[in-house]
Amino acid sequence: MRAKTILRVLLIGPFMAQADVTIVNVATPTIHADLGVSGAALQLVVGGYLIAVAVLLITGARLGQAYGYRRAFLAGVCVFTLASLACGLAPSGLVLIAARVVQGAGAAVMFPQALTGIQRLFRGPERVRAISRYALALSAGAVSGQILGGVIVGADIAGLGWRAVFLVNVPVGVVALAAAIRYLPADAKQPARLDLPGVAVLSLAVLLVVVPLTLGRETGWPAWAWLCLAASVPALVAFAAMESKAAQPLLNVHLLTRPVVRWSLVTMAVATGTYYVLLFTVAQYLQVGLGRSPVESGLMLVPWVAAFGLAGQLIRRLPAAMTRSLPTIGCLLLAAAYAGICAGLQAGVHTPAFLVPLFGLGGLGLGLEFATMAGHLTGAVPVRYASDISGMSSTVMQIGGSVAVAAIGAVYLDIPRPGAAFAATTAILAALALLAAAAAQRATAQRPTEREGTEQRPTEQRATEQRAAV
Repeated sequence: MRAKTILRVLLIGPFMAQADVTIVNVATPTIHADLGVSGAALQLVVGGYLIAVAVLLITGARLGQAYGYRRAFLAGVCVFTLASLACGLAPSGLVLIAARVVQGAGAAVMFPQALTGIQRLFRGPERVRAISRYALALSAGAVSGQILGGVIVGADIAGLGWRAVFLVNVPVGVVALAAAIRYLPADAKQPARLDLPGVAVLSLAVLLVVVPLTLGRETGWPAWAWLCLAASVPALVAFAAMESKAAQPLLNVHLLTRPVVRWSLVTMAVATGTYYVLLFTVAQYLQVGLGRSPVESGLMLVPWVAAFGLAGQLIRRLPAAMTRSLPTIGCLLLAAAYAGICAGLQAGVHTPAFLVPLFGLGGLGLGLEFATMAGHLTGAVPVRYASDISGMSSTVMQIGGSVAVAAIGAVYLDIPRPGAAFAATTAILAALALLAAAAAQRATAQRPTEREGTEQRPTEQRATEQRAAV
């Protein structure tokens, strides 16, 4: 029971972090009207948060290992909550952008502690259940942000307008802090060491990737965007070289030499990337193409989230022998959902009603893939690599989503008719889901050796984990 309570507390982090990715999108028109900020500044209000999260996820995961995941979670929630307050009180666009970047930094620290905690506290079927709840928190956060954003802005609570979408985080953050102080077990004393040169080089490398992908499309892909993307390659190579020689590396890059890790990360990045694209394109299609409100647009994705949660319950009831094939099956269901949407649009069906069952099928497929693949990935390496796996998986999904939205979002925006644009993008998403299925097949075909997956932990670490789980 104690471990489940700890999990509930930790899942507040990814839920809030994901909700704030989408909740601000609905508020951008009123922010523009109230503060008089430019279109470029509005991009930074949205993109500054995403950039900070992507850049600092791996560092946030390593902070949890260096200082303890309880301390890291508390620090992340504090920063996120205070920055949310600063966003809600911001007197100008510049202050709002700066506060959003700080808010993203807080999210990057609290976010990865959930997956680290899962890997440390749960084993076997219990870990699968925990990961399914983690996956549901991510998906529910993204959709809840869309719905709450529309509701809050439309209600104009206490005349606050757009400011309420940030201020709502304050009471939630206070509750999260109180719960974390009450229920998270004390961290074991350990040396606080962080590879600062690694942090600097990795942050630069991720910035060079994420900044142009986040801002490039809206600015017409200027030369600096392509130069940044080109420069990211040598920066990543330099980081890998540094980490391979570091005594206490920020990231154990040798994990990427294991095929099970590589293919699992590819599967998760591609499959989750299609979901990020769907969030972007379905909002455009429903609101611009069909004239639906932001709240209606968000509610249309409730079947996706419900089926995503149902996937975790199904996995619990299936024989363990089937678990290995579920990531591939999930990706195939995801591909079928996207193909069904495309076929319906091509046949001239443009009512939202036909999307509901297909969204349910897609959510079920992604839920099966994510929960079982994350379980396969975390079970393939020793527990001492928990922060590495948490940081790597979160970062590759964030970058995968940025790449997918930049590339496929551009395809959608280049096609003038919304129905045809949505059909074209869902066809691409179906193809990507099939690629994810192929990668999942490769990942699950790799069986970790006993030494890799069940390496004995030091006696002190085992004792600490056992006390935390009691």
